[in-house]
Amino acid sequence: MSKTILIVDDEPDILNTVEQMLEIKGYNVIKANDGKECFELLDGSDAIPDLIILDIMMPEISGWDVAAKIKENPEWEKIPIIFLTAKGDTMSVAMGGMTSVDYIVKPFDINNLIIRIKKILEG
Repeated sequence: MSKTILIVDDEPDILNTVEQMLEIKGYNVIKANDGKECFELLDGSDAIPDLIILDIMMPEISGWDVAAKIKENPEWEKIPIIFLTAKGDTMSVAMGGMTSVDYIVKPFDINNLIIRIKKILEG
């Protein structure tokens, strides 16, 4: 059975590029343009994604806040999160390392992202 990945990013180019590459690798992909849409998808779905790829700098609700709310919900708290963000400062990287399973700074290598996803999902 194919794994499902939810990508949350306000940049359409990132959403589409990552979606295409993951689908080529056989993953099911769900996309959200911001934190609000992420919660709508999670609330309205019977199927919980196997992984969330989450941007930090988004309008209205930051990725930090999205991750915190996900971890507060018993139904979602075990979903691994990879931050995929342009925030590469030392403090953000350190915080991201404590609150997610991986932290990748944009610009990023798509092949490296896929390797890291595979490691997380397949052990």
